[in-house]
Amino acid sequence: MTTPTPTYLAGEKQTLHASLDRHRDAVLWKLDGLDDEQLRRPMTPSGTNLLGLVKHLASVEYGWFVETFGGEAEPLWFGPHDDMRVTPEEPTERIVALYGRARAAADTVITRLPLDAQGSPPWRDITVSLRWTLVHMIEETARHAGHMDIMRELTDGATGDHPPVMGSG
Repeated sequence: MTTPTPTYLAGEKQTLHASLDRHRDAVLWKLDGLDDEQLRRPMTPSGTNLLGLVKHLASVEYGWFVETFGGEAEPLWFGPHDDMRVTPEEPTERIVALYGRARAAADTVITRLPLDAQGSPPWRDITVSLRWTLVHMIEETARHAGHMDIMRELTDGATGDHPPVMGSG
């Protein structure tokens, strides 16, 4: 997890990318200090859990950034409707590592292409810009980070959208 750097005066692309990174880091922070049972514990009637949301975010990072803009995503071991479910055979480390690789692959696309670059997700008959995709993924990641914040609070009482800064009182 990286320490967020304020980008209050940065250009559009850097600002969007930093916003996405801030939410990505919050997603990973929500896992810190929890054991495997807590990460996999169903927290909603539909079975949503912290680790399942990380798995889902990994698959959508690959889809929206890599596949949409002509890249080759790594083959996933699960189907498109299984991305929010975690089986006992899926080690926590494997899912967290997948999210790390998906982020890195997405970052390569974000760095390489201009905001006006266009792509088409293979699962939909639309054309999108990298700018739209960044905004969409900020929304998607923030939405699920919020879900994770509630699940984390219900698990052990921890709250917040980022780790406390040391020495800040």
